[in-house]
Amino acid sequence: MKVYQVGILGFGFIGKVHAYGYATLPFYYDPVPLAAKITHVVTGRMETAEKGRQLVGADVAATDYRVVTENPAIDIVHICTPNHFHKDALLSAMRHQKHIYCDKPLVAAAPEAEEVRAALRDYRGTAQMTFQNRFFPATMRAKQLIDEGVLGQVLQFRVAYLHGGSADPAAPLKWKLTAEAGGGVIADLASHVLDLLDWLVGPIRRLTAATHIAYPERPSPSDPAGRRGVDAEDCVVLLAQLDSGAVGTIEATKLASGTEDEIRLEIHGSRGALRFNGTDPHHLEFHDATAADRPQGGMRGWTRIDAGHRYPSPATSFPSPKASLGWIRSHVACLGNFLEAVAQGRPAVPGLDQGIAVQHLMDCVQRSAAGKCWVEV
Repeated sequence: MKVYQVGILGFGFIGKVHAYGYATLPFYYDPVPLAAKITHVVTGRMETAEKGRQLVGADVAATDYRVVTENPAIDIVHICTPNHFHKDALLSAMRHQKHIYCDKPLVAAAPEAEEVRAALRDYRGTAQMTFQNRFFPATMRAKQLIDEGVLGQVLQFRVAYLHGGSADPAAPLKWKLTAEAGGGVIADLASHVLDLLDWLVGPIRRLTAATHIAYPERPSPSDPAGRRGVDAEDCVVLLAQLDSGAVGTIEATKLASGTEDEIRLEIHGSRGALRFNGTDPHHLEFHDATAADRPQGGMRGWTRIDAGHRYPSPATSFPSPKASLGWIRSHVACLGNFLEAVAQGRPAVPGLDQGIAVQHLMDCVQRSAAGKCWVEV
């Protein structure tokens, strides 16, 4: 059996998450989609690259992405760097026909996404975006129910991604909250919910947005006594209309004190409704509006669907279909989906085209907030 050689570019938080997926995949898939080994770890500093190399048992630690993207022995490239480093590595990997697993967002800005779109014409590999919120059994079940028409006509929606870490003025200014690195909550959090909404009930036709920066300065991460100006948004709130005519709200924030990592999704239709909360990923809730409400409420109400670990084959139900589901399990399933596509020689979904589409939506959000206007998508 061929053993696919894997190079990981960037080994901070998300790079470790991607590596964890490979380490645990044999527990969650029987058979595994393909045999793979992480052979290269690349970061901006040799000491962190070497630490990552040792952690995953890779062969090579390096600081130049081309050691991976231009290496004939490498089959799969993971792009896990800060956003403003995505484009060059992505285009290099595409030129060398590598299979690509790219963390969100695709790139740092819309013009860069157009460069990727142009490169797609000559790209023959398999590539996928890491939009892992599609890969909870609960959100997968939501997609099935929507496609079956159980909601009837979609009328309204609300979706939010809530964090609370930036509500504290003493929180340091990390790269994810700097415009220079392509950061801000539109890229960091809204990218996820824009994709999730688009996948479930989109596309979005038009939107209007407002953003907010809570504090003009924050402590420098390298020198807590120093201060740095904040130039990327801490929160964004949108009003959006779908092609279907349905309207709703989209919110992404790091100012929601009292929350940690919470995706909230509600979709209301003429025949029913769905809701999901990422802090309880075990369950999907469904309301059948066609059920009798007499006598005394009849059987009308919300049903909690025990989605749990119930993934389709070849995924296993390890440790149990009834066990509580964690955030990182969706990442393993997202990686498994990508590797299945690589093994079968077919396009992966969501692919780079969806990364481009979400980048375009993010650009529309940014232009709307800057111009205080509606933007046609």
